[in-house]
Amino acid sequence: MAASSVNPFLSDSDEESERKSRRGKEVGAPGLPLSAAHVPTLPLSPQQEAGFGYSGGGVREAAVGLPLGAEPPRVPLDTIAAQLLRDQYILTALEFHTELQEAGRELPRLRDYFSNPGNFERHTSTPPKDLAPAPGQLNRAGSISTLDSLDFARYSDDGNRETDERVAVLEFELRKAKETIQSLRANLTQAAAFTENDVPLQERKNYKSSPEIQEAVKPLEKRALNFLVNEYLLKINYKLTSITFSDENDDQDFELWDDVGLNIPKPPDLLQMYREYGSHATSSKEMKDVAVEVEPGDLEVLPSVQEPATLQHLQLEEQTKVVQELRDQLHILKNEKITLTMQIRQLKSEIEELKRQSFAAVATTTDSTVHPPAMTEQVPENQTVDSGEYLDIRSFERNSCSEEKEVSTSCPIDTITNPSRPSATSVTVTTLTTKNKKETEPAIVCSQSAHEPVQFDKPNRTLSPAFHQALLSFCRMATDSRLGAEVSRIADSEQCVMLMLGRCLPHIVPNVLLAKREELIPLILCTACLHPEPKERDQLLHILFNLIKRPDDEQRQMILTGCVAFARHVGPTRVEAELLPQCWEQINHKYPERRLLVAEACGALAPYLPKEIRSSLVLSMLQQMLTEDKADLVREAVIKSLGIIMAYIDDPDKYLQGFELQMSALNDPSERVINATHQVFLPAFAAWTTELGKLQSHLIPTLLSNIEKILRDGEHGLDEHKLHLHLSAMQSLIPPLFALVLKNAPFASKAKLQGEVPQIEVTRFPRPASPLQDVATIIGSREQLSVLLQLYDNQLEHEGTTGWENLLWVVNQLLPHLIETVGKINVTSTSCVHDFSRYFWRLCRTFGKIFTNTKVKPQFQEILRLSEEAVDVSATAGNGVLTKATVPIYATGVLTCYNQEEDRKLLVGFLEDVMTTLSLSHAPLDSLKASFVELGANPAYHELLLTVLWYGVVHTSALVRCTAARMFELLVKGVNETLVAQRVVPALITLSSDPEISVRIATIPAFGTIMETVTQRELLERVKMQLASFLEDPQYHDQHSLHVEIIKTFGRVGPNAEPRFRDEFVLPNLHKLAISNNQQAIDTKRLDIAIQLFEAYSALSCCFISEELMVCHFLPGLKCLRTDMEHLSPEHEVILGSMIKECEQKVENRTVQEPQSSMSIAASLVSEDTKTRFLNKMGQLSTSGAMLANVFQRKK
Repeated sequence: MAASSVNPFLSDSDEESERKSRRGKEVGAPGLPLSAAHVPTLPLSPQQEAGFGYSGGGVREAAVGLPLGAEPPRVPLDTIAAQLLRDQYILTALEFHTELQEAGRELPRLRDYFSNPGNFERHTSTPPKDLAPAPGQLNRAGSISTLDSLDFARYSDDGNRETDERVAVLEFELRKAKETIQSLRANLTQAAAFTENDVPLQERKNYKSSPEIQEAVKPLEKRALNFLVNEYLLKINYKLTSITFSDENDDQDFELWDDVGLNIPKPPDLLQMYREYGSHATSSKEMKDVAVEVEPGDLEVLPSVQEPATLQHLQLEEQTKVVQELRDQLHILKNEKITLTMQIRQLKSEIEELKRQSFAAVATTTDSTVHPPAMTEQVPENQTVDSGEYLDIRSFERNSCSEEKEVSTSCPIDTITNPSRPSATSVTVTTLTTKNKKETEPAIVCSQSAHEPVQFDKPNRTLSPAFHQALLSFCRMATDSRLGAEVSRIADSEQCVMLMLGRCLPHIVPNVLLAKREELIPLILCTACLHPEPKERDQLLHILFNLIKRPDDEQRQMILTGCVAFARHVGPTRVEAELLPQCWEQINHKYPERRLLVAEACGALAPYLPKEIRSSLVLSMLQQMLTEDKADLVREAVIKSLGIIMAYIDDPDKYLQGFELQMSALNDPSERVINATHQVFLPAFAAWTTELGKLQSHLIPTLLSNIEKILRDGEHGLDEHKLHLHLSAMQSLIPPLFALVLKNAPFASKAKLQGEVPQIEVTRFPRPASPLQDVATIIGSREQLSVLLQLYDNQLEHEGTTGWENLLWVVNQLLPHLIETVGKINVTSTSCVHDFSRYFWRLCRTFGKIFTNTKVKPQFQEILRLSEEAVDVSATAGNGVLTKATVPIYATGVLTCYNQEEDRKLLVGFLEDVMTTLSLSHAPLDSLKASFVELGANPAYHELLLTVLWYGVVHTSALVRCTAARMFELLVKGVNETLVAQRVVPALITLSSDPEISVRIATIPAFGTIMETVTQRELLERVKMQLASFLEDPQYHDQHSLHVEIIKTFGRVGPNAEPRFRDEFVLPNLHKLAISNNQQAIDTKRLDIAIQLFEAYSALSCCFISEELMVCHFLPGLKCLRTDMEHLSPEHEVILGSMIKECEQKVENRTVQEPQSSMSIAASLVSEDTKTRFLNKMGQLSTSGAMLANVFQRKK
């Protein structure tokens, strides 16, 4: 290669340095040719020689140019590296680079080369000829910053080296990545470092003088502080707070300090930093401004500018002095530390020696003289390891005595408490001197809390201490066990008592009877409240929640009372950190009583928790229990606790979650849960909804929409239970809706409590299902409600609803929507009509009479159009509205709200108009029947309904009289027998003699119902005579419809009627009707009678029938019926043949069948339709003492 060729691996600076070195070599060795001045003189292989591009002659010439025997000069490492890179010996260069790094001699050329990813990228374009890569060009795979993973199998002559080379490359990449990370961290740390030099002097003064003025926290400082705060929370067992804190900083990994991004070691924890803060704080010095005055002549001329070198010298001298002073202080402190350490060791050894000799007797007496009176010597108390506040009667520490004295205890156990010094304990010691004089002294051990000594008398005896000790050893004491250790130590401070209770209670609780463990609750709670150790507190609270295996209601109340007291004492932070985890642990406990305790605790602790925890963790716990728990009692408690939680949530974002909980609770299969929802949850949720302004905008409209959806989906089968739940929820929302109307009324600001406030009538509002649904409770007081009601009635009566937005919403949106929905109800659904009727009744009673008369009734009357002019039109064209559920709901839900005379007259007139209109228009009577059924359930309206029916009895139109006759059938069942005898029977007899045959026929079902329900003999005879006249009077012989009605009535009332009436009247007349039907020439009429006879005989076959009646009437009637069915309905004929066969067999056996056997016979003989109805009736049979025959009463 020519000397002037361009080196692609050298930068501009490298080329310049190479040229300079080349010139220097040329100057230093003029005899050398130019080619020999820069060619390396290493022994090269032929391949290397070829790689360098030199001819062999050139190299030999260079070698010949050296003096003989002279050692060739060393080639610079950088030159070797450049040659390796130039010839594309990449792996050799890499190994060379690695070895240099390990030796600490890294070359910038190699480092820059292997750090540049561009050196390993594959070039798609053809490079210049002099820059063309060698055939072994490396391909880049997926590396980010350095060498990529290489596929050497394509280029290497030795494929076995592929793995080793790849590992080597990856290791190098890893090292380079770590170096890059460390470099970035160092730069980041340097950039994040906060020095006072970066802040102006005035700002630094502001920071020091005003702590509240602080610089904004930097991102790296924030991450470091977050890490330390999370570490502190975990260390003090605030796990829930730590979890919440981690969630709020989800961009940071709290497990690894390196994630903070600072290239510094992790600082000490917050507690240690807090404790060390005082040692770094500098005390502020008091400074005052002082002014002095001097003579001008006394002033010396000072140099204006001091030399910088002089200033530096002075600063250096001051720093040297400070360093020397600190070194002297450090030396003194080290000496003191060594001295104190030696003293501590000596004292510890003396203490141990005294403990070993505490009960040893030293008997060294040689004098037999009389002992003087006892003297006293004070001995300080022995301090225990725990806290220094215990009195340990097992061992005592004495004063250090001189070499001439030996101290021994003569009565270490006899601890007699002095009443005047209750906190001191003393022992008696014997002091022996070297003068052979023995002095017996009562030694005193004083309590640390009360420094008054307690003295014990020593007997005036000559017994040796050893004898005393041996004698006292017969006192059996157990000081080696755990309990003995606790007994032998007496606490003399509150903290010591708490520590002792914390140790003893876990051993006491398991040995207390389950029935009496609640007696331990105060002790456990007190200890948990005051104990200094978090782990011990956690253990005690765990014991509290697991105190009783299956706590009953009273025990749960006691535990909850304790939890509330604990919460009030310790505050929200400890409640969250200590009590809530106990609840969470038992949320899925196998015993429902324990889960019930958790559900109740969540509600009881709600007022004492942080608001963020209420609306997040506690709400989630209760929601989980509501959806997953299978115990009704637990879900009921959950609903009540949710109601309490709703009163403490102030986060509007939780509204939808609360609404979902409400709907979930309303759809719960348990009646207990639904009742709790209406009593607790719904009122609390409605109160919050009112505050949010969503009661009229979302909650009530959503429920109404759900009701409409249920009605639309119920075209093929109405879900009456679901509809009932929604309407009940709507009823529960009426009190908060009325309270909202009152609070936002135009007169609300005028409502002042002045003077005597009139009492609210007891009947003003419907009885609330719970205190939370009482309007007075919602408003605040009955006095305030009374004032508002006066202003409310006055406003409606004189000024109207102008500007009253909340009431206008009720009038213009809610009521029309409800009335429209009512028109879509199936009028035959009794329960549906009843639920809507109750809703309107409560709505009208809550909003008052003036509102009902002026706002509700006009809207119904506008739809029903019951004016006198409209009646005639309805009679001809038919009024579709009158056939809907609007009629019974208006009659029973609106017109019955108030029971004044004018209200009753209005109800009577409405029912009379409806009955007249429907009769004259030949419209269905379902709406009228629904009204009579709903009103007939209340005895207070029986007289009113009879008045309406009497109006129909005496009406001029036969259609109206016929309708009145059919209405009597519905009314008879609920009316007492006196009214039946005085009002019903006379009216029916009057109608039974009506000129119109249809009216007379219409009375037959009512007569049959009287026979079924009345027990008075006279009434039964009168009804029997009337029915007999229908059967025996020749004018009715050809009345086909009358015969059909009588047979249908016999089949309905026969099983429930008096046996005598059935045997003497029903069975014989059925036999006669069957015989006459055989002679009927018209097949259609004959089949109608035959079908009704088959139904009647099927029902009566389940009753007990005597053998005589079986032979005389029942069997002959069945045979006549079989004759009809042979020609008209062969499928019925087969069943009748089986029935006849069974009856004949009974007669032949002359045995009386039991009712159960008769039932089984009937089930096997009747048609499939009859079987189904029979089984359904059996399923509906209650235990109220109903007659068995009631099962077979056919539906009308």
